[in-house]
Amino acid sequence: MTTSMDRTAAEPVTVPFSARERWTLVVAAAWLVIGLQLDAYAHATTPELETFWTPWHGVLYSGIAASGFTLLWIMRSRLPGVPTYASLLALPNALRIPLGGMAALLVGGGMDTLWHNVFGIEQDMEIFISPSHEFIILGMVLVAAGPVLMQATVPGRELGTGGGFLVATAALFAVLPVHIYSLHASAIGFRHLGSGAEPVPIFSPDAQLVHGYLFSTVLLLLPLILIGRRWRLPIGLPTALIAVPAALMHLMFDSEDSWWPALTLAAASVVLEAAFRIAGRATRATLGVNARWILLGLIAPPLAWGSVLVVGGIVEGSVGFNVHMVSGLLTFTALTGVATVLVARSVQHLQAE
Repeated sequence: MTTSMDRTAAEPVTVPFSARERWTLVVAAAWLVIGLQLDAYAHATTPELETFWTPWHGVLYSGIAASGFTLLWIMRSRLPGVPTYASLLALPNALRIPLGGMAALLVGGGMDTLWHNVFGIEQDMEIFISPSHEFIILGMVLVAAGPVLMQATVPGRELGTGGGFLVATAALFAVLPVHIYSLHASAIGFRHLGSGAEPVPIFSPDAQLVHGYLFSTVLLLLPLILIGRRWRLPIGLPTALIAVPAALMHLMFDSEDSWWPALTLAAASVVLEAAFRIAGRATRATLGVNARWILLGLIAPPLAWGSVLVVGGIVEGSVGFNVHMVSGLLTFTALTGVATVLVARSVQHLQAE
């Protein structure tokens, strides 16, 4: 028979997450992700950088330590006096997921030092494929998602000013590593215009650019859908989750070129958010919430990317794609948006058997 003393030794204590705990983890995650941004900027602007021992790595790896100690501090009142494997597994997802992220960071960080010493410093495309870097990015995303998961334990559908700012900030730090790491398959940060070749070869840079629009559509929509499943989206949050990454990506990797791609996407996000909020109020009595999200996925991507292509055509004189490519690309982004909405809003929590 299990005694109360046995349960005390095995089960974590249920303690609500405080605003102080949530914001402390946001700061630690910001430290971590800013280290990645500084390192990415250093490599983008200093190609001859050939050493592991850089100030940017110092910020990155001290951010890993800060995140780890922050999680230990948050767990201190939620574990028994003698933690066990079972008590760690019984922690809420708001802690288990960032803990999994810390494990990935420790594995990736250790691998990265060894990898650089054995195989050298990665260059160009190697940066995005290196196994140690993949673990580091995964860990960053999971740790940065922690404050949002903690906020999700608070009852209610309304975030409020403080909660909305926390969710927006944490979500930005969770998606930025993925935007940086997927730079090779992203339509934000660079001018994604065609070469003007006729006909367009199947295996060509033009074909790769198409995939950039599709991947970026998924990556920009997904955080909005996931947050929208739990809360009513605060005003300005959709715009921030699109405009800020676009601006930061351009600043880090393409700041010497024209700003029109990032600024156009940012302006389009402002207009689209305002339009969809007005349309949502007008159709609330006739359309269900899922139907409104499906319309968002169907309409917003082609309008946003269409705006970028229109401005690109004006600024550059041509978008470099013919009518078949442009119309097909925008149709493909609409279908990708709908598919993203349907999948992300249909995933259900599975009960334990």
